[in-house]
Amino acid sequence: MPGKFRVSKTTNGKFKFNLYAVNGRIILTSQTYATKASALKGVESVRTCGVDLAQFDRRTASNGQPYFVLLAKNKQVIGNSEMYSGLPAMEKGIVSVTKHAADAKLFEDLG
Repeated sequence: MPGKFRVSKTTNGKFKFNLYAVNGRIILTSQTYATKASALKGVESVRTCGVDLAQFDRRTASNGQPYFVLLAKNKQVIGNSEMYSGLPAMEKGIVSVTKHAADAKLFEDLG
């Protein structure tokens, strides 16, 4: 069973998407985009870059919690993870993105 992308409109009229694992948990949240078309291009970028471990930048927040960002080939941030309790949990999150990115179904929630 594949994961899913959900594209949605924010309260200020911009667009974003989340990538969900099969269990319904959000594993990647995009940056905001001015247009729906740009958000859909972002989804396609995740499909391409999200299967390449070299595109994941592992980081540490100011509070010490690890998280990751997914980078496009041009090094722009496509999306970021939640904050994790430790490095092993973050690595599992990265593996989850690599497993779900290419085949995730696309849904739109633009209401």
